[in-house]
Amino acid sequence: MTERITAIVPPDGTPAGTAGRTTDGSAGGSTGGPAAGRSDAATGATPDALSGVSGSAPGNTPGEASEGDRLPSPRFAFGRRTWQEIAHLLANLPVSIFGFVYVVTMVSTGSALAVTVVGLPLLAGGLLGARQLGKLERARARALLGVRIDEPSPLPVRRTGFFGWLWSSLKDPVGWRTVLYDLIRLPWGVLTFTVTLTSLFVLWPVLPFIARGLTNVDRAMVRGLLSPSDELERRIAELESDRGVVVDTAAADLRRIERDLHDGAQARLVNLAMGLGLAKEKLLEGQADETVAAMVDEAHGEVKLALQELRDLARGIHPAVLTDRGLDAALSSVATRCTVPVKVTADLPSRPAAAIEGIAYFTVSELLQNISKHSGARSASVDVWRTDQRLLIQVQDDGRGGARLDRGTGMAGLADRLGAVDGLFVIDSPPGGPTTITAELPWRDRQDDPAR
Repeated sequence: MTERITAIVPPDGTPAGTAGRTTDGSAGGSTGGPAAGRSDAATGATPDALSGVSGSAPGNTPGEASEGDRLPSPRFAFGRRTWQEIAHLLANLPVSIFGFVYVVTMVSTGSALAVTVVGLPLLAGGLLGARQLGKLERARARALLGVRIDEPSPLPVRRTGFFGWLWSSLKDPVGWRTVLYDLIRLPWGVLTFTVTLTSLFVLWPVLPFIARGLTNVDRAMVRGLLSPSDELERRIAELESDRGVVVDTAAADLRRIERDLHDGAQARLVNLAMGLGLAKEKLLEGQADETVAAMVDEAHGEVKLALQELRDLARGIHPAVLTDRGLDAALSSVATRCTVPVKVTADLPSRPAAAIEGIAYFTVSELLQNISKHSGARSASVDVWRTDQRLLIQVQDDGRGGARLDRGTGMAGLADRLGAVDGLFVIDSPPGGPTTITAELPWRDRQDDPAR
């Protein structure tokens, strides 16, 4: 018995051939030719179908690769950050050698010549140069390691001549920390250069991990020795900013006083002088009638108004009641001028320094003016007390709320004035109210002067 297998018929309908196989495995005949019959029967596919496996696309010449077989473009095995870290580690050796030679030469020469005239100035100049080396190292760490470190403050400018500059330079902590950084960097630079260069040829599969570990040590050294002292630099920046605020506030107060004098009391005194001059002419002419009496009466009214404006101006500079009776009485006095009923509570065991007392008074005065103008409140309260070494002020009202520093109500100026003396200014004023404003000032005891 014979089993016959029929080959696949191609799309044009022409049989590709048949092949027979006996049950004992012998090959049978083929109608499509001996060679074709063996190939088609063995694979069960047409020659066109087999051509897709040969590695040549249709229409390509033998040996020509198809578009899908083209090689991808070459690229670096490591990322950009890894190459930057490798470059930093390889540059450690020449940079550390230069820094080590500089600081050793500078310190040894300056110390050896310290007994002479040029020794200490040479050491001071070397420390200034060390500052520049630290600046270059911070720039290198910023470019290659991604470490963002603020530049330290420059040396304070002293107006005490050469010896003042010399003393400031010799005790410069930034320069001495840079010297320490350059001294300990030489062995570390030799180690990182050797390990990185060897790993490029021997341990390149794990080189990214090695580079990251070594550069993390570099980052820690830069942050620890080349970064400015956080607390000290922060305080210096705050004091510089506060000094500018104090100067601006003083200048603004002087301009306000000048404007008030020019537009108020000065103008009234000019009118008074003119009126008295006309009255004098009338009297000299012998016209002592009702016209002269009216002119004198008008001049008398101008004198009263000028005196009142001068009192208000003096009260705005520094009220007499604050000097004579203290903060409690001064706040009670300013509360009576508010259009809203105000309850004042002051619990102070003693009087603070005059500057702190004045700032507290003007802070409450400004806040009560804002309550009168903007709050729409029915009542308000002022509480003043001392806690440890701080003077606390809290002003509350039941108005419409919505008070903010950027609304043009003078709040920003109050915050700047309090910040200039290391104070705080906090606003809690949700829309719809109530509003609670807390001011905090440092407490300094008053130094009484018996001769004053």
